Amino acid sequence: MLTFEQKLDRYAELAVKVGANVQPGQIFVISAMIDTVEFVRLLVRKGYEAGAKKVIVKFSDETVNRLRFEMAPEQSFQDPPKWHAAELEELAANNAAFLTVLSSSPDLLKGIDPERISTHQRTYGQALAKYRQYQQADKMSWTGVACPSPDWAAKVFPELPASEQMEQLWEAIFAAVRADLEDPIQAWDQHIERLEHKAVALNNKKYRALHFISPGTDLTVELPEGHIWAQAGSVNEQGTPFVANIPTEEVFTAPAKHGVNGTVSSTKPLSYGGSIIDRFTLTFENGRIVDFHAEEGHDTLERLINMDEGSHYLGEVALVPYHSPISESGILYYTTLYDENASCHLAIGSSYAFNIDGGKKMSPEELAARGMNTSITHVDFMMGSPETDIYGITTSGEREAIFLKGDWAF
Repeated sequence: MLTFEQKLDRYAELAVKVGANVQPGQIFVISAMIDTVEFVRLLVRKGYEAGAKKVIVKFSDETVNRLRFEMAPEQSFQDPPKWHAAELEELAANNAAFLTVLSSSPDLLKGIDPERISTHQRTYGQALAKYRQYQQADKMSWTGVACPSPDWAAKVFPELPASEQMEQLWEAIFAAVRADLEDPIQAWDQHIERLEHKAVALNNKKYRALHFISPGTDLTVELPEGHIWAQAGSVNEQGTPFVANIPTEEVFTAPAKHGVNGTVSSTKPLSYGGSIIDRFTLTFENGRIVDFHAEEGHDTLERLINMDEGSHYLGEVALVPYHSPISESGILYYTTLYDENASCHLAIGSSYAFNIDGGKKMSPEELAARGMNTSITHVDFMMGSPETDIYGITTSGEREAIFLKGDWAF
């Protein structure tokens, strides 16, 4: 039986060698909260062992972040972080590898004026538009992993004594990312191969549209001509493979911007901007959100939808079987990195350029002409359940089952 230290070491190895896949001579950039410092130090060691010429660590602090939202003047939220954007763009242009360690409390900004949060997100989103284009075209390697924090662990396991919450969340993460196996890297190679098999099967079908049916959902999503189904394993501009999310259980593509019609209901809470949006519905006409309702976080959802014109449309449609490891764990993680891999999901906002044939080399205007959406945001929300049926509609109008009762039909 593996010890905690052995599983932690395997997890760090996965993050560096499978996720970011740091190469000899490369700059490795890690972004994290200060309460993850011990794990980050291990990631730094793994980065140098992989041959990184420099590991740059960017720490932030939850308390400091909240204090800014509570006390900073309004004008400060409208000041674009040009220095930050320029640094990221320069690093990306020089083939740096990026790793984000997620650990924030889902309730970090609970009670903060949603308008302040929205202004901050819009300002940052606009400033980082070019970096996001690099990311969504796989110019460089980038990945995200999670590390428990006391506040996050308390949110996930409120029924446990405080002394047990962190340990329980660590064990759940180790299981979800396969770090509790003897050879996690081999297990990930096999897992990515299985996901790619599903993506290839869908690409061979070349469906014209998808039809989602479940309680509260009746949604038709048209797919652009030349769309590509992908999984989180990708290849950057230098030809280096990487995995954008650890964990991942999805295959996904881009919807046609103006081809979404019907209503969709969420099936899990969405942690967004330090607040929770839950039990919400969206109604689409010709791709655009024309109506919405949320029992919790209505104002936050409204500000998300109104972030820019592109945030009124979808940028991603992703398929995840109900009987997948994270779903079967029965744990609600309150972070999209994990919860999106327990459920089929859609994304409000921008499309990934690599989800259209030749998209990595297209300009924003060329992508738009192909039916791809552009926005300063990209926010996944969960809408799959054990009652979800999904049908592929062929170019001749025939319907073929893709999901039945929440799981793959082929």
